[in-house]
Amino acid sequence: MLALLRKVFMPLLIIFERNNEAFVVRSKNRGIILFVSLVFGLLAFALPLYMPQMIQMGYWFVMIVFGLMSFVGLVVGLLGSDKAVAKLLGSR
Repeated sequence: MLALLRKVFMPLLIIFERNNEAFVVRSKNRGIILFVSLVFGLLAFALPLYMPQMIQMGYWFVMIVFGLMSFVGLVVGLLGSDKAVAKLLGSR
């Protein structure tokens, strides 16, 4: 199942696993990415629940941006290699 999901999301993962530069991976990096992604996802989906009367174009933009950031973080955090995790956090 993991191999199938990695194959499906390979176009996204290849962005973070592409180069051959040295990288440093700490043990908590993956957990940090997953936590921040969950917070971004909560922000993206909780915004319309707490402000339903104020849904305008600006709120949709914020929801889309936080939702995409959450999606990328979850995919890299769950399916990405150590190199992808290090590159997402900028650890070199």
